[in-house]
Amino acid sequence: MGLLLKPSAWIVRWSQLLEPQATVLDVACGSGRHLQWFAEHGHTVTGIDRDIDQARQRFPGAELVCADMENEPWPLGANGHPRTFGAVIVANYLWRPLMPTVLDCLAPGGVLLYETFASGNEKFGRPARADFLLEPGELLRTCASLQVIAYENGFLDNPARFIQRIAAIRPKNGAGQLVEPSRCVL
Repeated sequence: MGLLLKPSAWIVRWSQLLEPQATVLDVACGSGRHLQWFAEHGHTVTGIDRDIDQARQRFPGAELVCADMENEPWPLGANGHPRTFGAVIVANYLWRPLMPTVLDCLAPGGVLLYETFASGNEKFGRPARADFLLEPGELLRTCASLQVIAYENGFLDNPARFIQRIAAIRPKNGAGQLVEPSRCVL
C-alpha cells in the first residue's frame, strides 16, 4: 500500500469497535485510503467527496458519491432522513454545518471515528483558518449524545500538527446507553 493510501493510525486502532461486516461511510473520502482499508477487512464501504476521481481509480469497487457537501443537500437518504451506517469515518475534514448530519448517519450501535485539525495548527501551516480548526473540547461537545470510548486533543509530530480525534458509539437504546457494555482494548 502506498503512502497516500496509508490509513490513519487512529482509525485503524479503533476500527475494532465496528461490528463484523459493518457498512462504513467515509465522509470527504479523498483518495479512498480508508475505503480500501475497511473493504479489505470485510466491510461494505461508501465514500462521499466533491472529487472522487482518485478514489474511483484506486478503488473501483466502492460505492462513491460525488457531492459538494458544503453547498448541496446531503445526497445519502430520502425525505430528510439520512441513510445510516454501522460506522462513519471522517479524517482531515471539518464543515461544522454538516456535523448533525454526520451524527444522524450513525445507526444504533454505530461507530464514529473522527480525526481532524485543531486550534494551534495555524502555527504549522494549513489549515490555518479558525473555520477549519476545532476549538478545545469541541469534538467532545459535538458528540455528547454518543458513548465516547477514546478522545485526544493535542500536538502530533511528523508532520507537526494539532489535532482532535474521537472514537464514539451511538447508543443502541433510547436511554442513551449501550445495551451491553463496550469491550475494547485500550
